[in-house]
Amino acid sequence: MKKSTLIGAMMASSVLTGAATAQEVTLTIESWRNDDLAIWQNDIIPAFEAAHPGIKLNFTPSAPAEYNAVLNSKLDAGSAGDIITCRPFDASLALFEAGHLADISNLDGMANFSPVAKSGWSTDDASVQFCVPMASVIHGFIYNKDAFEELGIEVPTTEAEFFAALDTIKEDGGYIPMAMGTNDQWEAATMGYNNIGPNYWKGEEGRLALLAGEQSLTDEAWVAPYRLLARWSEYLGDGYEAQTYPDSQNIFTLGRAAIYPTGSWEISGFNNLVDFEMGAFYPPVQNAGDTCYISDHTDIGIGMNAATENPEAAATFLNWVGSSEFATIFANALPGFFPLSDAPVTLADPLAQEIISWRGECESTIRSTYQVLSRGTPNLENDTWNASVAVIKGEESPEDAGARLQSGLASWYEPQQK
Repeated sequence: MKKSTLIGAMMASSVLTGAATAQEVTLTIESWRNDDLAIWQNDIIPAFEAAHPGIKLNFTPSAPAEYNAVLNSKLDAGSAGDIITCRPFDASLALFEAGHLADISNLDGMANFSPVAKSGWSTDDASVQFCVPMASVIHGFIYNKDAFEELGIEVPTTEAEFFAALDTIKEDGGYIPMAMGTNDQWEAATMGYNNIGPNYWKGEEGRLALLAGEQSLTDEAWVAPYRLLARWSEYLGDGYEAQTYPDSQNIFTLGRAAIYPTGSWEISGFNNLVDFEMGAFYPPVQNAGDTCYISDHTDIGIGMNAATENPEAAATFLNWVGSSEFATIFANALPGFFPLSDAPVTLADPLAQEIISWRGECESTIRSTYQVLSRGTPNLENDTWNASVAVIKGEESPEDAGARLQSGLASWYEPQQK
């Protein structure tokens, strides 16, 4: 029996029987989230240890840029912690395939997560889960409520209303309609194409069809978002071509732009910078009454070192990560990073609560390029960056962008070679 399978069986047995650890153990947690050290020490660890007196937690983060290398060195040396914080998709899949992450499919707490939530930490066929989904970020638009009130603009729900609002802002001249640049490229794809696109390819339906080779990037559902994106150029302000991501953040937080296409990860930072009230709206649909789709992107997971000497205690902790208690603590300590479990949670931050409420109105999906489709060369994620920029700048037509990306994907991805 493989060690990961053996650990899974041990966890299932432990959880089902409600067995407690026989003696006090300390679980060491590896993470790249060094900014979260105070949150763990002041909020998460005290709450867990109060409810589980036999288990202590030791949160030991590394610098984000060094995490993968440091973690791999520790795993190879046998000195890594019991609990491993997991980046989504291929980096963690490689750790599982190398035998470093335990199979936790049988963990009771995994029942609290949807297939979309688990997709960042599952095998390609979704048969095995190796990390508990911990947090996601949700894409949409943050806006300046003062600007909207001043200009008499209602929050747009359809694309026609969205562009009417942009026209009103542009005609007034007091604000840049939208703060987004193309210098750093990834913004155009992450805050642009993968923000508005799910409404066209119908979220998971289209994403999974692309993975299966049943749809292609030249299909209307994948080209149409580029047509919409091309219209953004006239609303981004002078010099957007040289505008960096920090530039865009500053333009919005200084009150110079009315709308900021972005994601929920900005909330904590923006709260301390703006002197106006912020609101948010999800990507407007094509027609009133259409189903809305949001990019509710898997960002942080947490799993078990397959070599841990404390699998039962680790299973207890991971089950707790799937609970409402953990979700509430984590989400309120770090507004904008949302729990992925189905457990109920109430957020104190009004903007974070507004954004997470979209889950009740819209269907969730993840960024279209992140699972499997960016493993080859050319890299579809990077190609989507430059295609989004080229379309916005008018250097490539939406149809040509789709054809180029499809050709690149089909050159190495077998399901698209039909």
